[in-house]
Amino acid sequence: MNPAEDYILRQPEPFRAILLEAQVLIEQSLPACEMLYKWRLPIFYSAGCPVCYFNVNAKKGYVDVCFWAREGFDVHLDVLVSENRKFVKSLRYFKPEDLDGKVLIECLEEANRTKKKGYTS
Repeated sequence: MNPAEDYILRQPEPFRAILLEAQVLIEQSLPACEMLYKWRLPIFYSAGCPVCYFNVNAKKGYVDVCFWAREGFDVHLDVLVSENRKFVKSLRYFKPEDLDGKVLIECLEEANRTKKKGYTS
C-alpha cells in the first residue's frame, strides 16, 4: 500500500472520514495530481509542484488541508488559518460536516494556479 494512503487509513474517526472526503475532492478537481508521502505526510503534486498536504493534529482534534499561500493566492483568506506561518495557510476541519467542498475546490484551483517547484515563495 502507498504510505500516503496508509497514513489516511490509519487515522481514527472522524479524521479518516475528513481525509478521505478531501482526497476524493482533490483527485476529482485536479485529476493530474499525484499523492506522495513526504515528511511523513500526504502531499499532492501537480506537474512536479506541491499543491497541498494533509496534516492531522489528533491532540487538538482537527485536520488541516494545507496550501502554500504564494504570491497571488487570494481566495478564501477569511477562512484560511495561518497561525503565524509565513508560507502556509490551511482549511481546518474538526468534523466531516465542517468540510465545504466548494471552498476546498476553489482553494485547490488557486493553489494549482499559483504553484511553483519549491515549497516557499
